Amino acid sequence: MPFLPTISTVFIVISAILVAIGWTFIAKGKATAHRRTMIAAAISALTFFILYVSRTIFLGNQTFGGPEDMQIYYTSFLIFHIFLATTGAVFGLITLYLAFKRRISKHRKIGPVTAVIWFFTAITGVIVYLLLYILYDGGHSTSLFRAIFGG
Repeated sequence: MPFLPTISTVFIVISAILVAIGWTFIAKGKATAHRRTMIAAAISALTFFILYVSRTIFLGNQTFGGPEDMQIYYTSFLIFHIFLATTGAVFGLITLYLAFKRRISKHRKIGPVTAVIWFFTAITGVIVYLLLYILYDGGHSTSLFRAIFGG
């Protein structure tokens, strides 16, 4: 198992689990526990992002090492995951901003949407990790765009 991708994937899974726990806290009316848990989820997601960007800058990205006839499916799935992750990050920042600014009525509306997007982001991220590092022999390290579009 590759060390850095495994660690970064663990952090994104932890963030999703913490979001689920935070959601249950607020459903039970435990606002302080919700706030603390969601801050921990955000820190976990930020840790993932720092590890991912650092790995990308210093080591490059892993290309898909699976069968060539699956490349188009993998690439489509990866683009979907990247779209989800970007959308989830933007929604996450907005949701946190609304919470910290105490705009609770708007926070309550966008929070569940953000959580669902984040759950799907984490799930698709784990699938990308499995496809790149566990199920198939890894490809080679390359630039971000070559890893996505082949090269």
